[in-house]
Amino acid sequence: MRFCRSMTYAVCALLALSSASVNVIFAQGGQTTGGQQQARAQSEGSPVQRISVMLSRLDGLRRSLNSALANLNSSDRSTSGENQSADDPRTRLRGLEREVASITSEVNDLRGRAERAEKYDATQLDKLETSVADINERVQGGLRATAGERRSGDAGASTGSPKKKKTGFFGRILGRGGDDKYAELTGAVAPGRDRELFETATRVARKSNYDEARLLYNTIVTTYPESIYLPLAKLAAADTFYLEGTTSALIQASAAYRDWLTFFPTDPLADDVMLKLAEVEMRQMGLPDRDISHARKAEQQLKVLLQQFPDTALRPEVNTRLSETQENLAMYNLKVGNFYYDRYTRGVAPNPRGAQSRYREIIEKYPNFTYYDAALFRLGVTYVQEEEPDEAAKYFQQILRNYPNSEYTEKAREQLEAIGAPVPQPDPKRANEAPPERPSLTEKIFTEVLGRVSVTVNKDGVLISRDNEDSDLIAQAISRGGKLPDNTTPTAPIQRRPPARNIAPAQRPANTAPATNNADANNTNRVTIQPTQPGPPTGSNTAPQAAPGAATPPPTATPPSTPPATNTPSTTPTPTPTNTPPNGTRP
Repeated sequence: MRFCRSMTYAVCALLALSSASVNVIFAQGGQTTGGQQQARAQSEGSPVQRISVMLSRLDGLRRSLNSALANLNSSDRSTSGENQSADDPRTRLRGLEREVASITSEVNDLRGRAERAEKYDATQLDKLETSVADINERVQGGLRATAGERRSGDAGASTGSPKKKKTGFFGRILGRGGDDKYAELTGAVAPGRDRELFETATRVARKSNYDEARLLYNTIVTTYPESIYLPLAKLAAADTFYLEGTTSALIQASAAYRDWLTFFPTDPLADDVMLKLAEVEMRQMGLPDRDISHARKAEQQLKVLLQQFPDTALRPEVNTRLSETQENLAMYNLKVGNFYYDRYTRGVAPNPRGAQSRYREIIEKYPNFTYYDAALFRLGVTYVQEEEPDEAAKYFQQILRNYPNSEYTEKAREQLEAIGAPVPQPDPKRANEAPPERPSLTEKIFTEVLGRVSVTVNKDGVLISRDNEDSDLIAQAISRGGKLPDNTTPTAPIQRRPPARNIAPAQRPANTAPATNNADANNTNRVTIQPTQPGPPTGSNTAPQAAPGAATPPPTATPPSTPPATNTPSTTPTPTPTNTPPNGTRP
């Protein structure tokens, strides 16, 4: 009895331990899944780049808050800080300013650890990025909410504002007084001030003072929400990041352009902005044997541009950039395929199927690849080694037919003769065609040293140009009072797909009886009816006999889909449907 009781206790203990182990496993699995989701939500770029982007955003928020507080303080200097309530705009903006300073301190501390190569928790970087995104939304909301107080305090600020203290010579050298330079312009809200802000910001941006230009552009966005310059100011702020050209600035330019497209998807400059998004990714493209995520994003963005704006005037430029991007992607697949094939020849891999998939992707997706003949030959060789001569012969014959002057022509002919497949004649249209141009050895070495791919991009912004200051779009917008020229409007984007098949109207026979009442006439005008052909039904040997004396209904047919019901009742008698058995006799 005691033995049975001991065994019972032991079994219970084992069950408890097994359930605890299962719970631990599920908990670890849940943590792994959450970690994967969090990793997918992380921003792109290295930790140093992500920290630089956060610091730049926080500095812009600090400048905007300081400008707004300077305006509020100048409008009412008699209010003491002790008597201010929590709903006071000054208290709200000062609280946001303290939060921005606190997050900036944390980001600077993390940057110091990263520069000293010290260990830190990777999730801390994700938390800081979430905090920066949250404080950015709250600061923008606070600036919009306090725009009315700043506007109402404009009169008092303009009459009783004290004389501004001038910055000395050493202060100008050390960069002091930068925020006070535009305090009156960004603080006082008045009619027509948005135009003055826009013109001043443009002059500052042309001098490469991008931080100050963004401060002035953002003042228009946050203080003048109904201004005609608001879309242009938001786009010009994105251009300043693109013109700056650093890695962190390009990351912020991509985010700013996407944000602009979210608010203004049907703007006349939508196709230009989508092209600029692709150029942002192309400027960050690396060599084909390295990261190709930027090349994939550029290709996707260019395809979306052609899909939404098929008649855009930018199509030649888009096709050129798409060809260069796909050249990079195809070269990446070729290098990876060669790597897998080398593993197979050394006996490391059991079959060359990994190389086959890469070569096949080149053949199917990138027909303009400069090494297309090399991909054809290597794919054929893998099928020869897999003992599939019929598949291999197709690719060797394609080389002889379409690339008669290629370096792989003789090799492909030898393979076909060894297989015993017919050798085709070259295409007469391509008999005198020169082989595709490929980079020379010097160009390859130069590209490897730089670590960048030579691509065709326009380093000017959508509105702001580096060289054509008198004729760029932003100069034309200023001269036209915030309106763009008429020739910048692209074709409207496509909102729906074409039908899957062509629907042709049915032809009505001449001997068909017309409708006998108004309801049928109206239905005939709305729906095209295909009449039933005379003769026995399909699958029966005898035609069904109509009942004597019964009215013969007009010929009707069932349309592909049920037509909408009408409120007008029909007076035409509807015969009762009958089913004819396969042998042709009625029940």
